[in-house]
Amino acid sequence: MDILVLERKGLSRRQIAKRLGISRNTVKKYIENQGYPERERSERNRKSLLDPFQGNIAAWLEEDMEYKSTWIYDHLRPMGFTGSYEIVKRAVHGIKEERQRIAYMRFETEPGYQSQVDFGEFQFDRADGTTGKIYLFSMILGFSRSLYCEFVERCDLPTFLDCHIHAFDHFGGVTEEILYDRMKNVFIRKLAGKNQFNDTLTGFALHYGFKPQVAPPYAAWVKGKVERPYHFIREGFWRGYGFICREAANRDLLQWIQLKSKRIHGTTHESVSERFERECPHLQALPPQAFDTSWRVYRTVYKDCTVRFEGNSYVVPHTLVGKGLVLRVKGKRIRIFHDDHLIVTYEIPEGKGHLVQDKRFYEALKKDREMNRRKYGQHHYGKGRAKLTISPIKPFYDMDVEIRPLHIYDYMIGEVRI
Repeated sequence: MDILVLERKGLSRRQIAKRLGISRNTVKKYIENQGYPERERSERNRKSLLDPFQGNIAAWLEEDMEYKSTWIYDHLRPMGFTGSYEIVKRAVHGIKEERQRIAYMRFETEPGYQSQVDFGEFQFDRADGTTGKIYLFSMILGFSRSLYCEFVERCDLPTFLDCHIHAFDHFGGVTEEILYDRMKNVFIRKLAGKNQFNDTLTGFALHYGFKPQVAPPYAAWVKGKVERPYHFIREGFWRGYGFICREAANRDLLQWIQLKSKRIHGTTHESVSERFERECPHLQALPPQAFDTSWRVYRTVYKDCTVRFEGNSYVVPHTLVGKGLVLRVKGKRIRIFHDDHLIVTYEIPEGKGHLVQDKRFYEALKKDREMNRRKYGQHHYGKGRAKLTISPIKPFYDMDVEIRPLHIYDYMIGEVRI
């Protein structure tokens, strides 16, 4: 218990020292300095070298709480700050800590306005005694708390977007905005006060008509609706669950969620299913076609009529040599496009060093070469001999040659002798 509290209760300095097991001199100094040692009190009254720059620090952190102390320190030095990095570090840490302690009010969204998305990691025991890892995607509607979850093997961007599509199909529509945390599949950085999102996610959002949003840093309560169900699923479903395969786990989880949706929610005091019935008409309609979530890789066709991807070569028509193609990769399949026209689809082989081909392309190349030989009269020459350039229009030699009988040369020789 604090010394000042004991003094206010009427205890003498001797009694306080005895109760706390300290000397009376320590109690005396503590009371006289009102709880602050003399050195600490003098430091509190002394001006800091950072005082003139507090406004700059506050403005930077207001723009983006992700700014690090090192970044702020480096930008303060050219402005005339002569203090140490430790002063800046303590000040930045204090501001961020204070922001975390700010009181907040619970907010409820209108039907169909917002949903929240998150990824979580779950572990399971394999038959050989090792520990496996699987990821859980979740999307929750802000008004009804209706929940969609799906176990996946990876958390890359195509899988992330596929889970969105499955959730949209499950709910039968899309909310006006979706709230994310600062995961790398979504958020790139904040520039000039504006959030910059992944280009593919931006195209995906335009296709389905929703606005992506990111929760501010150091504000975990903003995404509480989607983060609380993870604890709910871990304790209610996953603990003690005998994991066999991902497909069975997804089937069992959706059945469990449907059963729990009939319960009375602790915040809304209504069942999730009843509120979802009221929210469903407010969801935006789905587009006629689903978004293509495959990876897009750009390649130029080599002279041997191939494009390279992850250690393997894929044959394309010889007419595309030197041109740029788009490879759309998803799962074990690769589709090759030129000017949005599908050229060919290949299955990706196991391992590297494979030549994956469609024989039609090489046959077309052979036919074109044979046609060129017939058209231009191309000839083959022996090894090491120079080739003549044969034109179908001009003769071999661009000159006139006089043809003479042989006896005229005997006559010419006789004249020379005379």
